[in-house]
Amino acid sequence: MNAAHPDPAWRGRVSATLVCLLLLWPMLAASEFKPWLLFDPQSLAAAGHFLSDFLRPSLEGEFLAMVLRETWQTVAIATAGLSLALLGAIPATVLISERLSVSRLGTGRMHPLAALVRQLLRWVLVLLRSVPELVWALLFVRIVGLGPTAGVLAIALAYSGMLAKVYAEILESSSAHATDILLANGSGRLPALLYGALPESSAELVSYTVYRWECAIRGSAVMGFVGAGGLGQRMEESTKMMAGGEVSTILIMFVLLVALADLVSKLLRRRLG
Repeated sequence: MNAAHPDPAWRGRVSATLVCLLLLWPMLAASEFKPWLLFDPQSLAAAGHFLSDFLRPSLEGEFLAMVLRETWQTVAIATAGLSLALLGAIPATVLISERLSVSRLGTGRMHPLAALVRQLLRWVLVLLRSVPELVWALLFVRIVGLGPTAGVLAIALAYSGMLAKVYAEILESSSAHATDILLANGSGRLPALLYGALPESSAELVSYTVYRWECAIRGSAVMGFVGAGGLGQRMEESTKMMAGGEVSTILIMFVLLVALADLVSKLLRRRLG
């Protein structure tokens, strides 16, 4: 009498594994995935040298001064880009938010023309946020040249679509009572937003805005690799030179920036109650 196999479903598991491998193999071949290159003696030597240098951050006075200057420029790129994004996102939020629609009062349905305008604007916002800021940065580097201007414009376009979408969703999830009363008594959309919907949603709106500022700082690092200025551009240069100590110092600065943004977010939320 044969003993029962400890895993009765072993045939199914083995078959599923083989099927997955058969499906994955063409993908690996098409992507030219060659993990054995990691174990090439020359690659191992270069990686070992980089890691040993990486564990000793560069603390030279001239380099640290340059990092501080580029850190300030990175913060400036993120802040300026987010500010421009807000200039586009706030009016777009007022226009696409059904909560601030005057035509729906009484009937609960928007006028067809108003609904069409809102939908067209939503499609524009989808386009803006669907294109990553890195792609926008590549485009603007070709138009305006290397430097922080390309990064600012890339953040402004990509984040305006993101901010408008999330702002509208936050406002839609808030209570409609105060907003409806203001609109029904002849208030404009902007006063209805400021005095009706905003007080209830302000903490969440501020928290998301500061989070997007964090993302803009991180995004500026990536955009720097395509010539959009800031710490990212310096990191790209240090990486090319395999200067692990310089890369380590720049990464530490990025961690400090994100921690600072998180602290600012907590302080603002605490002040808003």
